[in-house]
Amino acid sequence: MKNLIKTEELAMFLFAGFLFWNTNFDWWWFPALLLVPDVSMIGYLIDPKIGAYLYNFVHHKGLALLVYGLGFFLESPVIELAGIILFAHSSMDRLFGYGLKYNDSFYNTHLGKIGKGV
Repeated sequence: MKNLIKTEELAMFLFAGFLFWNTNFDWWWFPALLLVPDVSMIGYLIDPKIGAYLYNFVHHKGLALLVYGLGFFLESPVIELAGIILFAHSSMDRLFGYGLKYNDSFYNTHLGKIGKGV
């Protein structure tokens, strides 16, 4: 099952790349912005519950689709790009096994435990 999920996430990441390819942004914007959603981990400096909530909100693919759709509706390439980056980043994270977080620990995700102690 893990390989099936990874294959699915890879397909979604490649789809996000396809969407990006069809924008007018230079290619370097994609890798430059790809890790920006991880700024959401700053919530863990306050509290694990706040960190998990903020991380999960930013890494939710529904949010990515909503942002992209808003950009499409408003004809705003920058908002569309934000949605593409959010979607690509979330797919990339899940491809590497970093899932949505439970509020007890950053290392406890919906895809299983992550980190050195696993």
